[in-house]
Amino acid sequence: MKAAKIVMDPFASSAIKEFVQNGVDNHNIAVTGHAPYYPVGFYVMDGDGSVLGGLMGQIWARWLHVGTLWVDERVRGRGHASRLMAAAERYAIEKACTDSFLETFSFQARPFYEKLGYRVFGTLENYPEGHSYYYLTKHLDASKTKRAREK
Repeated sequence: MKAAKIVMDPFASSAIKEFVQNGVDNHNIAVTGHAPYYPVGFYVMDGDGSVLGGLMGQIWARWLHVGTLWVDERVRGRGHASRLMAAAERYAIEKACTDSFLETFSFQARPFYEKLGYRVFGTLENYPEGHSYYYLTKHLDASKTKRAREK
């Protein structure tokens, strides 16, 4: 085996990225015993099939991680983001999740998430300069979701 070296490649192939991610995932599963993983993807589409927004994330270890939530400015304020969040939380509860977490910047949607019951548990100040980056979490209550569906 030749000597190992560090190689900079911000555009590495999918195979390289997948190999590294699988290494982390396999370690996490071995240590925790939590193997089930579910990608999460809900989208707002218009009648022509054009994407107007979406929510992407993942479920692992009974937690939902909302990685991305975005709605096109042309259709904001119509409840799409709230419905996307509700759909993701329902799906997470169906997959036995007990909690959810996400991150947002001070210039993004912190008040929106707080209205949905998320609370800040950490802050990275001055990222980017003059702003903050917030970490939020929420306990998912299966009984509330069930009652909402029954209405």
